[in-house]
Amino acid sequence: MKTFHPNLPVTRQDDIAIVTFARQEVRNAFNLAMWCGLQDTMEALSAEDGLRCVVLRGAGEEAFSAGADISAFATERGTRALEDVYAQVLHTSMQSIRLCRHPVVAMIRGFCLGGGAGIATMCDFRVGGEGIRFGITARNLGIWYPYAEIDPIIQTVGTGVVAEILIEGRIFNGREAYEKGLLSRVVADDAVEAEAMALAGRIAQGSPLSARFHKAALRALRGPLPITPEQDLAVNGFVETEDFQAAFRAFIAKRKPVWQGR
Repeated sequence: MKTFHPNLPVTRQDDIAIVTFARQEVRNAFNLAMWCGLQDTMEALSAEDGLRCVVLRGAGEEAFSAGADISAFATERGTRALEDVYAQVLHTSMQSIRLCRHPVVAMIRGFCLGGGAGIATMCDFRVGGEGIRFGITARNLGIWYPYAEIDPIIQTVGTGVVAEILIEGRIFNGREAYEKGLLSRVVADDAVEAEAMALAGRIAQGSPLSARFHKAALRALRGPLPITPEQDLAVNGFVETEDFQAAFRAFIAKRKPVWQGR
């Protein structure tokens, strides 16, 4: 299979595909082109009949992914029009993981934050190390997390834990994430790769048609999101707030924002 983005190489281990987020200089954070590349990659892998499982991982040991590349906000998300485009790309990219026919395993080491945590919760299984940092830091930038990306977290852990993540801003270590239900299993940091690949290997040994049916069944039984298109689009309004603009400038300057509530 061709590589759709240079920072998203795909390797093979028998009938398992391994997609690596390879931007170690920014903790494997995603810019717009990488989100597009991830969608193309997942859709191409989903179409492969001979594949049995997909593993998502970050390059190196410091991070699975720190999520969206905040430094790219100025050029990719600075206005409402740009944010509407970015949000649609992000949505289809995230959903390409959830809609992949094959089971998807997240191999989590180090930082798993923001959109990185969103990617992980779109996966069917999440294997993390005890020392990971798992959370969504939207509140620190005045960002509003999208409905469709909140939904799978609620389905996994319930609204109480999601409130801790989004409103309180909790960042969980591996043991806490496992106890909250955010991880399928937690292991020592140096055992994450072995455990994730062993899990993928067990999936690959089973009936692929059975795995695909049950993945689709679990997704269908959740039902559609009860959100109108207008509500979904309104999420992007954060870019027009004074708080977001101030928080973005504060992030670049490496200082804390002063919230005005407008």
